Amino acid sequence: MTSQLAARRGAQKPRVANYPPASSSAAPEFIDLAASAGLQLDPWQQYVLTHGLGERPDGSCAAMKCSVWVPRQNGKGAIIEALSLGWLFLTRERLILHSAHEFKTAQEAFIRLKELIQSTPDLEKRVLRIREANGEQGIELTRQAGGGRLRFIARSRGSGRGFSGNKNIIDEAQEATGQQMAAMLPTLSAQPDPQVWYFGTPPEDPAAWCYGLREDGEAGNVPRLAHFDWGQDLDPSEPSDVRRGLNDRELWYAANPSLGIRISDDFVEGEAKPSGLGERFLPERLGVWLPRATEGPGVLDLDQWAALADEESRRSGPVAMALDITPSRSHAAISVYGLREDGLGHAEVIEHRPGTDWVVERLVQLAERHRPVGIGLDVKGPAGSLLTDLRKRGLVPPDDAEHPQLGQLAIPTAQDVAAGCGQLADAVAQGTLRHIGQDVLETALRGAKTRPLGDAWAWARRLSTVDISPLVSVTHARWVWETRAHLVAEYDVMDSVL
Repeated sequence: MTSQLAARRGAQKPRVANYPPASSSAAPEFIDLAASAGLQLDPWQQYVLTHGLGERPDGSCAAMKCSVWVPRQNGKGAIIEALSLGWLFLTRERLILHSAHEFKTAQEAFIRLKELIQSTPDLEKRVLRIREANGEQGIELTRQAGGGRLRFIARSRGSGRGFSGNKNIIDEAQEATGQQMAAMLPTLSAQPDPQVWYFGTPPEDPAAWCYGLREDGEAGNVPRLAHFDWGQDLDPSEPSDVRRGLNDRELWYAANPSLGIRISDDFVEGEAKPSGLGERFLPERLGVWLPRATEGPGVLDLDQWAALADEESRRSGPVAMALDITPSRSHAAISVYGLREDGLGHAEVIEHRPGTDWVVERLVQLAERHRPVGIGLDVKGPAGSLLTDLRKRGLVPPDDAEHPQLGQLAIPTAQDVAAGCGQLADAVAQGTLRHIGQDVLETALRGAKTRPLGDAWAWARRLSTVDISPLVSVTHARWVWETRAHLVAEYDVMDSVL
């Protein structure tokens, strides 16, 4: 007897399903053709095809764009294969473009489809040639079979430009950029009955192009857009949502239509353990999207910042320090924060150089000379890689976080990072700090972007268009000052001039 648990399977309908009305669908023929090639589709895969291939009364596609978001290993590739077979052999499209972010993904899709065709004599006899050279992978049918072509390409700014295919598959759509879409999508504008299918999982980049696609899809009011998303409505920066996602099997089954079919409950349980996917469990297994990134200058008024410039500004007395490194490790910055004699804050970048090999030695020198109340180090950012070397040189976090000592590292939590950003924004708005008008800070502010962090925000290093390490280090230095100010009474400065 089969147990109820063993017979259970994931949700066959997505959490979000919006699609235009249709009078009929080409899906049944596509599904039957796939089955004849040995590709048996799950109900959820058939559901997506049924609504994505809906037709208007004149036989044209009801949806020009179809957006499909489902966690990895659930079987989205089977939908892509069924589409490719149907477009080639049933509707006889002249040119189909299948693109992926990486060549190896496009190559794997080509191999799977080639094997399906070659294992089906009725389909194989209609093939004129199969091109297998790198960058030229494709399948071309005989003239009698319609002469259709299917090309497999890795996306780039120019790939797709000049091709006039009227059907496109955008695999790994989470990695698609605006430039790539600008190269590919206009090729459809002059085509009869065009259609684009997007397949992906939530992006790591909270400013990715696909956020716009998701926004339109969830709104459900964009003409001729079909949108299917199995991702769960959780906030990965909210601890309670993270705990729920890791432990609630109902969510596991809701997010994974193939759970109980080709993905086992035990496997997902292993992914939810500390040794599994870690912080990536929610986006990778539950399809949870990070909150969308926003522009940085909107939270720090550039005119207000400029008004706080004072070339003669000098810190007097105790100081807090912080460092930051760009994600590419091309530059690093060390900044300080303290008070002036008039009680206003003083923020300053004291080192900003290419590379990272100089940072530890310089920080040790500064710490020995000025005995800062603390040194900010965001271990979850690029600078976290320096923690081991800093420890070796005597710059360590406190053994007791509630009782730090002068000169020790101050390591912020995610909530602390958000608090520090908010504190800096408040200080600028209230006019309670001064700076010396450094170009590196103004440049960072102009190009900075932010990322949501719970109900607050933080600077987004990877999304910003410039090096923002000076801005991030100043922000952290001010946070250190606020959290370690009680150590000022113990301060015995050796040399107060930087």
